[in-house]
Amino acid sequence: MEAPRTPGSTLVRAADRLPSVLLDGDMIPATCLTEADLRLLPQYPARAQLRCSGSGIREHAFTGPLLYDVAVSAEPGAVPDVRKDRARFLVSVTGADGHQAVLSWAEVDPDFARHPVVLAICRDGVALELCGPQLVVPYDRCGSRYVSTVTHIWIGAQRDAEVAR
Repeated sequence: MEAPRTPGSTLVRAADRLPSVLLDGDMIPATCLTEADLRLLPQYPARAQLRCSGSGIREHAFTGPLLYDVAVSAEPGAVPDVRKDRARFLVSVTGADGHQAVLSWAEVDPDFARHPVVLAICRDGVALELCGPQLVVPYDRCGSRYVSTVTHIWIGAQRDAEVAR
């Protein structure tokens, strides 16, 4: 039986410490996704061979929802109908250690490249529920866009930059 909580109590259940992912940006309102939320989406396998300069080649089998499915599940219908509008969107994924990777929306959008970028919740058959989801870009030759312990996914449009004359 769990002890009752009182104001100022430091008792924290294990479920209160489980990682979650903040999903926000131009396309969607801020949403916090848990591993349980990610399990409700269709799951896809992804094999990745990561060539890292420091540790050599590592092969892993991942399972999780497609990054595209994660994004559109938060706000169905938020993806603009006009393809040219979507072509300027970026996806920025940040891990707990500050590592960040950026993809173009067109890489994951089914109307464009439809690459199977996965927000993995299992690696080599082991659930990642305690350490958090991992971004897996299986077609990359190196592991630089592999992000561990994903904490934030931002999706938004590239802003027009002022051109220096």
